[in-house]
Amino acid sequence: MAAIHFRYSPIRPALTALALFSGIAASAEPMHGIAMYGEPALPADFDHLPYVNPEAPKGGRIVTGEVGSFDSLNPHILKGSVPWQLRFLAYESLMGRSWDEPFTLYCLICETVETSPERDWVEYTLRPEAKFSDGTPVTVEDVIWSFNTLGTEGHPRYQGTYSRIESIEQTGEHSLRFTFNVQDRELALIVGMRPILKKAQWEGKDFAASGLDVVPITTAPYVVDSFEAGRYVSLKRNPDYWGKDVPFMKGQANLDEVRMEFFGDGTAMFEAFKAGLLNSNRELNSEKWESQYNFPAVQSGEVVKSVIPHGRPSGMTGFVMNTRRPGFDDWRVREAMIQLFNFEYINETLTGGRQPRITSYFSNSELAMQHGPASGRVKELLEPFADSLLPGTLEGYELPQGDGSARNRSGLRKAMDLMQEAGYAVQDGTMMDPQGQPFQFDILLPQGETEAGSMIDIYVQALERLGIKVRVDTVDSAQFNARSASFDFDMTWFRRGISLSPGNEQRLYWGSAAADQQGSRNLMGIKSPAVDALIEDLLTATSREEFLAATHALDRVLTAGRYVIPTYEWNQSWIAHAKQLTFAEPTPVYGDWIDWQPNAWWWEEKN
Repeated sequence: MAAIHFRYSPIRPALTALALFSGIAASAEPMHGIAMYGEPALPADFDHLPYVNPEAPKGGRIVTGEVGSFDSLNPHILKGSVPWQLRFLAYESLMGRSWDEPFTLYCLICETVETSPERDWVEYTLRPEAKFSDGTPVTVEDVIWSFNTLGTEGHPRYQGTYSRIESIEQTGEHSLRFTFNVQDRELALIVGMRPILKKAQWEGKDFAASGLDVVPITTAPYVVDSFEAGRYVSLKRNPDYWGKDVPFMKGQANLDEVRMEFFGDGTAMFEAFKAGLLNSNRELNSEKWESQYNFPAVQSGEVVKSVIPHGRPSGMTGFVMNTRRPGFDDWRVREAMIQLFNFEYINETLTGGRQPRITSYFSNSELAMQHGPASGRVKELLEPFADSLLPGTLEGYELPQGDGSARNRSGLRKAMDLMQEAGYAVQDGTMMDPQGQPFQFDILLPQGETEAGSMIDIYVQALERLGIKVRVDTVDSAQFNARSASFDFDMTWFRRGISLSPGNEQRLYWGSAAADQQGSRNLMGIKSPAVDALIEDLLTATSREEFLAATHALDRVLTAGRYVIPTYEWNQSWIAHAKQLTFAEPTPVYGDWIDWQPNAWWWEEKN
């Protein structure tokens, strides 16, 4: 066990003045929550989160569908394919996130949180009543073991934060302190979001190699009750859940069962929903929402269609190009691929033109870059890298607009010009690269991804018009995950959600250090000094204004990098569900983000 020490941290005068100027508390004191900037919106004596019903009855179930399969119940390692919901529903952390604020955490397993004005350390005092699902108490030893294990044997997403922790020390019977070795204001929040595991459960077991052999024992309100590999997972509400009276959890974990059924493709999943096997379904296609959700259960009112708006960034969805591969390492080739993607025609064909296009990584939010030339602080942040920035970063970059026709002649001409500029030429109807070899590539798709499959059929026809040979390689979810993790693709389907408070995860998404780290989420292989510097700028920003400028600049570099062919933006969510599944209004600013539906909804019998 780590040595116990006194709670003392010297305050550097310059940073203290900066903290005061930024509205940050000048002295450390135990708090009920912590915000990235300013103070938490909810007071210390808050009773419940604003988007839940504290009087919600307990009972009922939600049954959702997933396309794919799974062969592991451990969401914290690189090995295996895991139901993604387990990471959020089957585990708890020291603090819980409010989805109604950009980035604020409130105490959950911890009773209080304390940090310095510089946020170079953070200390948590655990709730003595916190228990695992087997009834044993959560100890400081469990917490320290969890961080050490995740940081050394867990998924690469945990390693970046762990490398920035100088020490983890026990400071009392129920308290521990994290000291950081870098200036990074977000770290005080990030460590509060790491899952807490039971040390004793893993004694004598290989954490990094675990699969279906270890059913997790956690502090969460839901426990894995039953499962069949590749078929379903059922989580049941723990009637003895320790945290039911913690203010953060009031009105949450209302449903008795959260069940996930797995299907080979989206068509089979939708038919299962129509037949009543599933009682909630999130739709991603507006045309399908309008034209195919008129089956008998909808007409009778047994199934309700809810449209839920949100204010979170669009993130990026589309087809990502692997810059580690020849051809895609040239921005002109990537721009040509974007020009050939006839979004206006695809959108009209597949959705009736109803869905807008993603325009940047942070579109649909105040974090999005401004169109036109960079100015002010954004320009100042970009200018040191002017020589390495791609065209459009400083001047302004806009996605091409097709004419809406099937042939998209304008886009075809621009793509041809770009390819010729990059040294390519068409010979006998085949696009040849600068070495005189046919330019051809594979597009990797996950089995059952009907949305991407529908678009890719139209896209391949456009590529073939320019003499580019393409092979669409559709594989099962396990192969798709393995090949994505090892960057074994030329182009592939890509989704990357982004919060209203981007932070350390940006390193894993786009940082140079992650480009060659298998299992990282930098699928495109970005290695950009500008991106790395701007991520550091947003992490060390001490004011909202500086943070916004850094994010706007980062958005410009990523978007003008032409790494992804963007597709649809979802600025609202379409959820069809059993009429008994009920939610409170107003909904949170993040909308239906991650665990809001299974955690905050409740079952209410209705006539």
